[in-house]
Amino acid sequence: MVGFLTQYHFIPKNIKIKTVFLLFNISWEDFKKEFDVLNINKNSTFNKLSGGERRIIETFVILKSDKKIILLDEPFSHIAPVYLEKIKSLITEVKKEKVVIITDHLYNHIIDVSDCLYLLKDGHSKHIKDTRELEDYKYLSIGTVT
Repeated sequence: MVGFLTQYHFIPKNIKIKTVFLLFNISWEDFKKEFDVLNINKNSTFNKLSGGERRIIETFVILKSDKKIILLDEPFSHIAPVYLEKIKSLITEVKKEKVVIITDHLYNHIIDVSDCLYLLKDGHSKHIKDTRELEDYKYLSIGTVT
């Protein structure tokens, strides 16, 4: 029931890209439609990709998997800015049908895609109702949130 994108690469680097799409039962064609500017050959192995390209594929297959609950640990790390909007759009679409829980330090991206925010600090979770509370709890410097 749960899909988990770990903070670190979870797909072995010597596996072929097409094999991962088959194992997750995900359409390669759907991926190419979303990320058409990526020049990735499905017959290559993961060790031929950059860290960001690996992260995009790993995020895509987890989000598109048949799991009903998706946990994403730092999904925006190592992603080129040009692909961040596509990832955020994909998360926004997927969360209509699934529970998506994200942890990340790149708070602007989290705010963009979240329906509900919690700050984990000092062993406690704090429900954030207004983003200015991130300054109050000293997660962000004063004046960061406009």
